[in-house]
Amino acid sequence: MKFDLIAFLTNPFVPMFLATLTGLLLGKVRIGKFNLGQSGGLFTGIFFGWLLYSKYCVPFMLDPNDPKKGLIADAPKYAMNYFTNGVISNTLFTFTLILFIASVGLLAAKDLGKIIRKYGARFIFLGAAITGTGALMTYIATLIFTGQNNFAVAGVYTGALTSSPALAAALESTAKYGVVAQAQVGLGHAIGYAPGVLVVIIAMNFFPVIFKMDVEKEKQRFKLEMKSLTEKDGKDKDIKEVGMDIVSFLVVCLVGYFVGSINIYIPFIKWFSLGSTGGVLIMSLWLGHIGKIGPLTFRMNNEVLSAIRDLSLSLFLAIVGLQYGYETVAALGGSGAELALISFGAGLIALSVGFVIARYIFKMNWIIIAGAICGGMTSTPGLGAAIDATQTDEVAAGYGATYPFGLLFTVIFVIILHMVT
Repeated sequence: MKFDLIAFLTNPFVPMFLATLTGLLLGKVRIGKFNLGQSGGLFTGIFFGWLLYSKYCVPFMLDPNDPKKGLIADAPKYAMNYFTNGVISNTLFTFTLILFIASVGLLAAKDLGKIIRKYGARFIFLGAAITGTGALMTYIATLIFTGQNNFAVAGVYTGALTSSPALAAALESTAKYGVVAQAQVGLGHAIGYAPGVLVVIIAMNFFPVIFKMDVEKEKQRFKLEMKSLTEKDGKDKDIKEVGMDIVSFLVVCLVGYFVGSINIYIPFIKWFSLGSTGGVLIMSLWLGHIGKIGPLTFRMNNEVLSAIRDLSLSLFLAIVGLQYGYETVAALGGSGAELALISFGAGLIALSVGFVIARYIFKMNWIIIAGAICGGMTSTPGLGAAIDATQTDEVAAGYGATYPFGLLFTVIFVIILHMVT
């Protein structure tokens, strides 16, 4: 019997399953009232991502301090694959993300119309306030950390808000400065991503403690608000729920992915798209709200959708860690630590500003706020943390209502950042 250990370890499914499994075990460890829950996979993913890339790619680089120089001539196939695609491919990242978003959107869709009618334009304002604050903090960071590359700092902004469309806009804006500038943007994004995810996870778990909110009472308040709106607007459409309509679920994924791929021209911003996350989110919320179109039923059993959500979220968070593990750990030394700190600080202040506005000016309850500030940050991992922390999928409605505006304003502000830095 022959067994190739290196081929086994460098197969993307092995670290994905290993990081997910160990992450779930880590998430069960409780310190006081706090535990990581499904977010544990992010941290185990970072560890395994760093370990595998360090062992099976870095030794074959011509210059580990300058990856652009490439690999040595006789580098093994697995090293070339890691160098080109990372520890795990974007295809698996996008696939698990689509499953998670589709299931969450369908779970939260029923109350979407009521939430938008109640809070309306406040979601637009929150999207602008959160992303604008993050951009302002990032700009201030360029004045404080004068030794940092401004292109890298701008990339950190897109990483802190975990926004791939904003990264695309940043790369387009810096194209005229050459590939070196674009590489710095990409580096900043990679370094800023994990701290951007981490700060949202921390906020979801500790904001209720810091601001003395009883999550169970906030959930009851939310239910009363929805009940009041139902009585005011009349009963919801009586749509029979099905166990699991696989065809309808796939329609949500397919149509959502198509919508997210459409590029829309907006003056001054140029081309803008929702991306796979935004497209699937909008369509799952809309189709789930409609409930039924011909033979297709979009109201499905909550337990089935929750199982899909939990599995895809656990895999997704582990993949995020695996993708950014090496850059994150490497960033802890030298100038990368400053970029990671900028990401964490900008994200924390942006989240805090969004929370204060939503809670104390708009008088919103924590269930909607948790989703809305994650949507303003365009943070899908944050949405998972919000669901985990509140133990309700209803936060996704606030996320879905704010996300498009957060995404749009992130793209706007990243363009402005490149104009002023």
